[in-house]
Amino acid sequence: MKNVLNSINSLTTAAAPHSPPRKFPTSGFVVLDATKKIEEENVPSYVPEDYYPVYIGEVFGSRYQVVTKLGFGVNSTVWLCRDLSNPIEHPGEKMVRSVLDSFDITGPNGNHKCMLYQPPFLQLLPQNRFPKDLTQKSVQLLLIVLDYLHRCHVVHTDLSPNNVLQRIEDESILSQMEQGELERPIARKILSDRIIYNSRPMPFSAGQPVLCDLGEARAGTQKHRGDIMPGIYRAPEIILGMDWDSKLDIWAIGVMMWGLLEGGHLFFAKRNRILDDEQHLAEMVSLLEPPPLEFLKRSEKCYQYWDSQGNWKGSVPIPDQSFEIREHLLHGEDRALFVQFLRRMLCWMPEERPVAEELAFDEFLMQP
Repeated sequence: MKNVLNSINSLTTAAAPHSPPRKFPTSGFVVLDATKKIEEENVPSYVPEDYYPVYIGEVFGSRYQVVTKLGFGVNSTVWLCRDLSNPIEHPGEKMVRSVLDSFDITGPNGNHKCMLYQPPFLQLLPQNRFPKDLTQKSVQLLLIVLDYLHRCHVVHTDLSPNNVLQRIEDESILSQMEQGELERPIARKILSDRIIYNSRPMPFSAGQPVLCDLGEARAGTQKHRGDIMPGIYRAPEIILGMDWDSKLDIWAIGVMMWGLLEGGHLFFAKRNRILDDEQHLAEMVSLLEPPPLEFLKRSEKCYQYWDSQGNWKGSVPIPDQSFEIREHLLHGEDRALFVQFLRRMLCWMPEERPVAEELAFDEFLMQP
């Protein structure tokens, strides 16, 4: 398992001098009940030995000092670190979150991979809807990022709100978090072989979106195969076992944009609370109309749901809905342009979805 470290500072020069590590409090914090699960312990597949027992104040690689805990995931914990080498600011910031450094550390139960990133705000997309202008700006910037990836022949494959972060514009926030750990140390649970810390909330900071987590990305100019994409964001070619390419990222942007503006998921895609392909496809038919016969011929799996004439034969009834029926927040030209933009991205034939660069200048996004 890996620990993800977020550096307070940017890249460094090899000759940069080191600052001394800071001394963090060893008392004055709330000690939590050791018998109650917290943080990563609540992950169903949690095995303590798979996680390196990080402690606040620890220094990795004689350079990165752990300042406070930011969060955790299924496979790792995430920590804010100070770069002790007094780095020089690097001017080449991009909207793709890249690894600044990586190294292995040895713990009591084996080796662990550490990966160092610059620290954007840990969640861009809120639970509630975005206003129209912020939706337009965010989607346009994400399309520009996708254009960069696709020109590099990289398909992200895992686009969802969880993988869109927000760059910190005011870096004093990070110093405030460090000072907070010095003055008001975070609550923690002390066990015999490790300390499990509560995560420290990060203050909101408005900045450009940053696309992250390329762990499932695919590179190359060839077509790809295999199941990919998170549940409700899956494109029809993925559900039906077809070859796929970068156009599935375009589909995912369309699904995300609906959630940004409308504040809810475009597709429910579940039966009895379990992700269900037939339900998902029935909802697609209701919004996109039936797929063309040319599309159905690309996979034998299609004939589980449609007959040879393209008529739906699934056991799930087609919902009575459309984009126009479900969209209720915009009016007039705004609404028409929004639905038109959605239809450009959400169409059965992947080759009919425009490239990211073209979509970035769509009429809906270019509105004042």
